Amino acid sequence: MEDKKFQKLIKRLFDIIVSLIVLIPFLPIWILIAILIKVTSPGPVFFLQDRPGLNKKIFKVYKFRTMRPGSEKMVKGQEVMKDDNRITAIGKFLRRSKIDEIPQVLNVLKGEMSLVGPRPERVASLAEYTEEISKRLNMNPGMTGLAQVSGNIYLSLGDRYKFDVYYVEHYSLLLDLKIIIRTVGVVLLGEDRYVNKYLVDINLGSTEVASTKEEKGLN
Repeated sequence: MEDKKFQKLIKRLFDIIVSLIVLIPFLPIWILIAILIKVTSPGPVFFLQDRPGLNKKIFKVYKFRTMRPGSEKMVKGQEVMKDDNRITAIGKFLRRSKIDEIPQVLNVLKGEMSLVGPRPERVASLAEYTEEISKRLNMNPGMTGLAQVSGNIYLSLGDRYKFDVYYVEHYSLLLDLKIIIRTVGVVLLGEDRYVNKYLVDINLGSTEVASTKEEKGLN
């Protein structure tokens, strides 16, 4: 137990240091991206949405806007795929490179998120959480996570939950490091390159893992 507390302290310090490194030296780049978003598409620069965090505490998650105004309403079971016509021209690049997630370093600095953890879902998803799924809320949500480096949008929603719960129950700094390294690969090569290439074996059982781009889940 004491070892876990120490690891979580190190995790928090790492979150703060890396977030400051990402935010401050590269601030001119983030300003340029904000300008490009503003001049190429009507609407705000940032996309803000309520998400449940640690112990169901609601916070506003920050992202660079990548979709046309009014496109934020999602249908359960429908993921935003790469060819979605609601995505703006610059939004395609931002989503592919994961740069749209960069503003979440502000959430990390505020202690609402971590660099690694279960991705924060929409508040409406809480109504369907079982006791098992709710375990994913026992740690801060992350900018990247175990499910995100194991297929992400090509996984079924149920399998993503299983990866999230596994992460919470088996958390370690080593696992975080492995996820961060794999995240670099995802950014460079794309999520589809990691379909059925799981970072850990969590025994998915009878739940099918999507192996084609046509099978979609809720992010």
